[in-house]
Amino acid sequence: MSGSAWNHEEFEARLRERGKAYHIHHPFNRMLNEGRATREQIRGWVANRYYYQIAIPVKDAAVLSNCPDRAMRREWIQRILDHDGHGDDAGGIEAWLRLGLAVGLAREEIDDLRHVVPGVRFAVDAYVNFARRAPWQEAMCSSLTELFAPKIHKERLASWPEHYPWIESEGLQYFRNRTTQARRDVEQALAVTLGYFTTRALQEHALDILQFKLDILWTMNDAMALKYGVAS
Repeated sequence: MSGSAWNHEEFEARLRERGKAYHIHHPFNRMLNEGRATREQIRGWVANRYYYQIAIPVKDAAVLSNCPDRAMRREWIQRILDHDGHGDDAGGIEAWLRLGLAVGLAREEIDDLRHVVPGVRFAVDAYVNFARRAPWQEAMCSSLTELFAPKIHKERLASWPEHYPWIESEGLQYFRNRTTQARRDVEQALAVTLGYFTTRALQEHALDILQFKLDILWTMNDAMALKYGVAS
């Protein structure tokens, strides 16, 4: 039997504690950020992560399709604009394609998904399907892996220019953009999560949802490590 609900501070602390399972700690990611990756491994990671990037606005459109709250839709739609682009902003997907060009991939080989391994495709599709079927509050909760994202982006910006000087600096713009965008996204999703999951049973369910998303990201890295190897 569940106990009494945690207050907001305790609940948020437990959500943040799940960062121990964030893929920043995965051996494949550690290899990338510690400068031990080959060009093939970096290109493989960029090409496979593109499948995740193009799924993000699809996922968020699914969230919005289940959300009757107009005010919330007006806030959440910014995520789609951030990735698909709007006005003069080419968007995050285009920024990721430019990262691909910077590491030596051709645009067409990223776009046609020829390098995407089955495990990555399966994990990303599972996440999108979850967002389509789950209540909108649960789908928004699943995005809270963004709690831990600024750190991973800052690591890449700090270490990649030193370890991989052959990658053009402008190709890292995606990571620069997300250091600020992720913080805003966290504020939105955290407000929803703290406000909706108000009983102990619901709060424990929220932790399970966050763990599910963490597992998605970890599984993607597992699949890439199996394909491209991990340098010791």
